[in-house]
Amino acid sequence: MIKRRLEKELNHLLAEFPAIALLGPRQVGKTTLAKELGNKEDKAVLYLDLENDEDIARLQNAAFIFEQYTDSCIVLDEVQRQPDIFRQLRPAIDKNRQPGRFILTGSASPALVKGVSESLAGRVAFVELSPINLLEALESGIGQEQHWFRGGFPNALTSKTDHAFSRWAEHFIRAYIERDLALLFGFNLSEKLIRNFWYMLASNNGGIWMAESYARALGVSGVTIKRYLDFLEGAFMIRQLSAWYVNVKKRVVKAPKVYIRDSGLLHELNRIRNSHELPLHLIVGSSWEGYVIEQIYQLKPRHMDMYYYRTHNGAECDLVLVNGIKPLAAIEIKYATTPSLSKGFYNVLDDLQVTRAFIITPGEKHYSLDEKTIVSGLQFFLENILGEL
Repeated sequence: MIKRRLEKELNHLLAEFPAIALLGPRQVGKTTLAKELGNKEDKAVLYLDLENDEDIARLQNAAFIFEQYTDSCIVLDEVQRQPDIFRQLRPAIDKNRQPGRFILTGSASPALVKGVSESLAGRVAFVELSPINLLEALESGIGQEQHWFRGGFPNALTSKTDHAFSRWAEHFIRAYIERDLALLFGFNLSEKLIRNFWYMLASNNGGIWMAESYARALGVSGVTIKRYLDFLEGAFMIRQLSAWYVNVKKRVVKAPKVYIRDSGLLHELNRIRNSHELPLHLIVGSSWEGYVIEQIYQLKPRHMDMYYYRTHNGAECDLVLVNGIKPLAAIEIKYATTPSLSKGFYNVLDDLQVTRAFIITPGEKHYSLDEKTIVSGLQFFLENILGEL
């Protein structure tokens, strides 16, 4: 099994908080990790699956269960299926605040689940478990090319062949379209609309969000399409990268960019069946861009936020790393062996008053392009540069 870097942080949180909530998309390994964490506690483990009718019946009187197992670590799997459980957790935790009592897993953002209104501030630590990142894959002997093509879902990444990966991804996407999104959020969602919307997003990966354009193409209102976008983001399927416009005097684009978070799902949605087809496909550039952004997001320091920057005059930067309101670095993401920069990128450096710039490429070379700009492979950037910014 691939070792997850998040495990160390989770062990610390279990020693400090009465409960931790492990959030992330389905099939990312939350249940496996939660059971492992529970077994490492010096307590018995009670595992309850809130998608299992028998376990749901046992939790009809959740307060009684919590009272009977005060000395156990209780794992509650897929808590978004029973949002009322959050309300019942609050008094149980307040009555007995010993650390490591509960491990919750969920496949949907709590903010979008109907009924989750009780404040658990100070009682529960919310942590996102994303798909396996590049450094975790490399530590397990899986190369960057395979990780980029297949993405970070464990079953997809470790498939014996690209064909096996493609079959897994196809069924995963179908399950989300036909069943999972509606179950996660408790809404009656249109399968046809979800399918068409997801394919449109995949073909325009990294595009600037234009709600009305999508709405017209799909025959729905702007409000409806924004709700579906929020559901996909709340299910950890897409990422909205906000535009940076703080302390900027020029006219800039303010709408977010939208990316399919997992590169493997992006490739399946675009019908790319094996890694040899990817370099020849029209989306290869946007795929590499989204892949790099996702890896940086997972491994960046907590104080760092991520944006893109684009003016109406065409000056653009794929990624701006920011601490508070201070831009730290500007990053261009290039699928090229000998990358070059446009005049517009240097205008960005002047606009943002940034002194450090990077071009991230698929290769392994690391060298200075000019006095401000370094060309770097992704692995080198993640291991040696990102944490020092």
